[in-house]
Amino acid sequence: MRKLSMDELNRKTVAEFRSAEKNPIVVVLDNIRSMHNVGSVFRTADAFLVTSLCLCGYTPRPPHRDIHKTALGATETVHWTYNNTTMDAIRMLKQDGYTIWAVEQAEGSIALDAFSTTALPDENSLTKIAVVFGNEVSGVDEEVLKHCDGCIEIPQSGMKHSLNISVAAGIVLWELNRWVRKNR
Repeated sequence: MRKLSMDELNRKTVAEFRSAEKNPIVVVLDNIRSMHNVGSVFRTADAFLVTSLCLCGYTPRPPHRDIHKTALGATETVHWTYNNTTMDAIRMLKQDGYTIWAVEQAEGSIALDAFSTTALPDENSLTKIAVVFGNEVSGVDEEVLKHCDGCIEIPQSGMKHSLNISVAAGIVLWELNRWVRKNR
């Protein structure tokens, strides 16, 4: 076994990335505090070819050294927008035909491992999905939750029952990416 070289990885150029077909997924960041978390989500969004990121409220925005430190160039590839409030982003996404799913531990939430088989259509026409990740301390805002189509919960068995937002984004986007690849 050996590690692949950079040439063998077939990395896209910025132009190739921008013109590549994106997964019908938008990530909404609801008042995230940490620039490192924001940069990490940019990097994950690049890895899974998400359509875009919506940065909302006081979520930090590029350009900033601390975002770039973890994004490693993904702020140059991933399309992103900014909204003063998360509700503004939710309204625009709904008008554009997205279903909105909060990633939150909530009454009636669907476990991530069951989400792709119970909540998403099993057909070749892909649903446009927006996933909302909330503040590191308070989670997804209650008012935003009221306007979501449902909640996705990452099953956890330990004592803490919480994950860093960048870790949660990686887990959820991996699962959604698997669903998209299966249905493309």
